[in-house]
Amino acid sequence: MHHKKSWLPMGAVRSRSRGYLPHLEMADGVYSITFRLHDSLPPDAIANLVAERRALERYNSAELRHAFELSLDRALDRAYGSAYLADDRVAAIVANGLAHFDGERYRMFAWCVMPTHVHVVIKANGGLFEILHSWKSYTAKEANRVLGREGVFWAREYFDRIVRNEEDLWTTVAYVVNNPVEAGLENWKWVGSAI
Repeated sequence: MHHKKSWLPMGAVRSRSRGYLPHLEMADGVYSITFRLHDSLPPDAIANLVAERRALERYNSAELRHAFELSLDRALDRAYGSAYLADDRVAAIVANGLAHFDGERYRMFAWCVMPTHVHVVIKANGGLFEILHSWKSYTAKEANRVLGREGVFWAREYFDRIVRNEEDLWTTVAYVVNNPVEAGLENWKWVGSAI
């Protein structure tokens, strides 16, 4: 195990909600984030995931958090819906959008653009909601332009969790960068890691 780094979360945690899922935030926190296309999960899968996430709020268990992430990822890897992110033009827009403020608004440790969703591991230099809003707003507008479509692109909610220690960070980064292989995507180029 490596020495404890100053970028690991140390501050007080606060809870915020946009009406569906609670989001825990910490000043200068390190986060694992998943956001998805608006049609990437059928309604019954969403209901099951929301219920599972709410049940996890009662427990503080790394194993349960990991089990939830696996459930979410398995559901998303089924590539339900439009899978617009399988289009290289759209995946490039998203990848470039993620990288744009890296080193300014956040430090990105790992990222992966999958056909229906995006995984990112960052250390936030500000509010997580503002970072997500910036990514989703810009990329939705540009993707819709490239695809010649209008309307909702991203799902309103996103899933996030605070990375608790260095071991959790390494495990989370490995999970993100290996997601294409686990999903059976060969030679997938929309993935990267800074550590």
